[in-house]
Amino acid sequence: MPTRLFTSESVTEGHPDKIADAISDAVLDAMLTEDSHSHAAVETVVTTGQVMVCGEVTTEAYVDIADIARSRILDIGYDSSSKGFDGASCGVSVAIDAQSPDIAQGVTAAYETRHGSTDLIDSQGAGDQGLMFGYACTETRSLMPLPIDMAHALSLQLTKVRKEGALDYLCPDGKTQVTIRYNEDDKPVAVDTVIVSSQHRAGIDLDATMTPDLRRLVIDPVLERYDLDHKDMRVLVNPTGKFVIGGPMGDAGLTGRKIIVDTYGGMARHGGGAFSGKDPSKVDRSGAYAMRWVAKNVVAAGLADRCECQVAYAIGAARPVGFRIDTFGTNHVPETVIERAVGEVFDLRPGAIIADLDLLRPIYSQLVAGGHFGRELPGVTWELTDRAEALAATARL
Repeated sequence: MPTRLFTSESVTEGHPDKIADAISDAVLDAMLTEDSHSHAAVETVVTTGQVMVCGEVTTEAYVDIADIARSRILDIGYDSSSKGFDGASCGVSVAIDAQSPDIAQGVTAAYETRHGSTDLIDSQGAGDQGLMFGYACTETRSLMPLPIDMAHALSLQLTKVRKEGALDYLCPDGKTQVTIRYNEDDKPVAVDTVIVSSQHRAGIDLDATMTPDLRRLVIDPVLERYDLDHKDMRVLVNPTGKFVIGGPMGDAGLTGRKIIVDTYGGMARHGGGAFSGKDPSKVDRSGAYAMRWVAKNVVAAGLADRCECQVAYAIGAARPVGFRIDTFGTNHVPETVIERAVGEVFDLRPGAIIADLDLLRPIYSQLVAGGHFGRELPGVTWELTDRAEALAATARL
């Protein structure tokens, strides 16, 4: 039977780009804790021995950004120069400015309000123009694509094993990658390849120690969670042969460089906007969360087996300029009917999204590693299927 391959990757919390994301979201969460209406766009750069945090904020909160950055780095596990980075001794520079008043006026007094609307939800405009996508499918219990779901499970298990001390030679930086074999009906049928790369102490034998250890404690426990053939699976552990130099000493890290890891592993399209460091007035974040919410409810309602949603906004305007659904031929009712039902059941104005999903809370740091979607974590409201029944009823009227 003909088959096709699809691959997705994940990275651990110690990957340089994820350190940057973690710092940006930790700063955001600290601001939201003191002032839930903080507006923030916090960017972070990490490199050998150095951290720079910059961006624009409007907030009544006072937060010690340097202290937050150091604390987050140490929590990840970079606490010694032997690991290539130490949160206690690295340099931290901060360059934070006020948010542009030109942008702020569009967020707090939207186009619709300026043109006569008295609807309170119309008063909050999108923080930028742009397009956002959401996706859901029936490949996994979480309605996520299987390749990214498994890649995240591996990266989270790798971090768990390291932090619990089961393999004391592991260091924080790491990546995973999964290739899944699909049949001609686009159904996953087998695991083709698993790659696990983990930073480690010097002097560890890859073949005699690390490969069997990671197979036993990381790969096998994850594969047991999936009812999928893996008897002919190829496993590659640290295929370069050595991974001692890692973290910011190995590569510079930047906020927002892992947008495919954060979303659907390449299975769905992406509008290009990153999440970390951005408060929910930024539709890059809230719009993408809303699209996952919509797509997941469409699939949970039984209206389609795969669903990709796109929404688009104009800066300073509350009402979306575009919305579209693609079910890739898996729909059980016409796509036009699904779009109509979504329009009746969901309000996609930024103010409504923020209220419905309760996004003005310090919930974002927990999402930095392991993806923003398909998670069973406190406050992750966009994973609820609370509108599925209403969608199904509306679509079948």
